[in-house]
Amino acid sequence: MRIIPVLDLKGGEVVRAQQGKRDRYRPIVTPLSQSSDVVAVAEGLRGLYPFQTFYIADLDAIEGGTPNSGALARLKAMAEPPELWVDAGIADEKTLAAALAEPWLYPVLGSESQRDDALFRRFCDHPDLILSLDFFDDGFRGPPSVLDEPELWPQKVIVMTLAKVGSASGPDFTRLEAIKAKAGSRSVIAAGGVRNEADIRALSSLGIAAALVATSLHDGTLTPKHLATLGA
Repeated sequence: MRIIPVLDLKGGEVVRAQQGKRDRYRPIVTPLSQSSDVVAVAEGLRGLYPFQTFYIADLDAIEGGTPNSGALARLKAMAEPPELWVDAGIADEKTLAAALAEPWLYPVLGSESQRDDALFRRFCDHPDLILSLDFFDDGFRGPPSVLDEPELWPQKVIVMTLAKVGSASGPDFTRLEAIKAKAGSRSVIAAGGVRNEADIRALSSLGIAAALVATSLHDGTLTPKHLATLGA
């Protein structure tokens, strides 16, 4: 299964996520990079494994602020440009259509950013669209129909358990199994809590297609040897 590194962006820098408590996010300190610069961190992660895809959470855009467009442009300009899965809080048709027109960009529609299910009814069949089902401490955040009606889901579905992000407490296996049972032939992607190779293998045994990972890469509990063995 694929391992997709996460870059959480705030104020133009990569920050370390802490269980969805975004006011606590601070610029990342990692042995993989001498700074929190987005390209430096991405190159550091590629020093572990030649990752072709990065997941970007543009936290400023998600919270209604100025998008980190400059950081995305710099990632796009890397020598080997990665495929970018980007959650930038998109909630309107014009912005989504523009994002889908970019060949290097796979827009992620976070359920927490949606007022209703209109964008899913309009775009769910688009091959480049990704859904993030966002779960906080108080449960699912978003229009109930987005969770309850799998026919609205595109072909890639992220199960984002924010309470697990940065916690090193293990994936939310119960919720992932339940979403996988509803998803049919769609690819289900785990996000939050992945600690080590054993967690990756357990997710794979559930039929999970990929995992979004940050903490275990920066802390070294997923090593280059693990990544090579897993064929990440």
